[in-house]
Amino acid sequence: MAEEQPIADNVQAGPAARNSFTNILLVVMLILIAGVGGYYAQDFISGNSESQAPSTAMQSQSVTPARPVAPAVGVMVPLEPFMVNLARTKGSRILKVTVTLELNNPAVQPEVEDNRQKIMDSILVLLSSKTFEDVYSIQGKFKLKDEITTRVNRFLAMGHVREVYFSEFLIQ
Repeated sequence: MAEEQPIADNVQAGPAARNSFTNILLVVMLILIAGVGGYYAQDFISGNSESQAPSTAMQSQSVTPARPVAPAVGVMVPLEPFMVNLARTKGSRILKVTVTLELNNPAVQPEVEDNRQKIMDSILVLLSSKTFEDVYSIQGKFKLKDEITTRVNRFLAMGHVREVYFSEFLIQ
């Protein structure tokens, strides 16, 4: 009967217990790996990824996202203020707008100066065709900027207007 004695006294049930230091180290490593992986996944999704493998030094350091490079400001050409009667108001509503054009290339500025009268006339006709409802909302102002950009670009051959800025926009 001595042979029937259970042998289970010598066998351990399950893996050896880990100490708390190992658990903390494991959690820190998982967080670091998830952070690095998330950073590269975000770069890949946004289209900013470079086809190079991350170095081991980069994996051991904390990851800080790079600042995006701001596009260079183009040449700014201010225009004289425009004051027009809004359409369908019988002269009861007036729009006063001061516009600045941002050009994509400094070489375009002489072309803008040569065509200044044509540009001013085109913008003046555009503004006077607008109703109060057309220009009162934010969406209307953005649409007006796009229309001004399109009209001015018709007169330019060497470059184009990158953006239109309103430094004054008054409806009375």
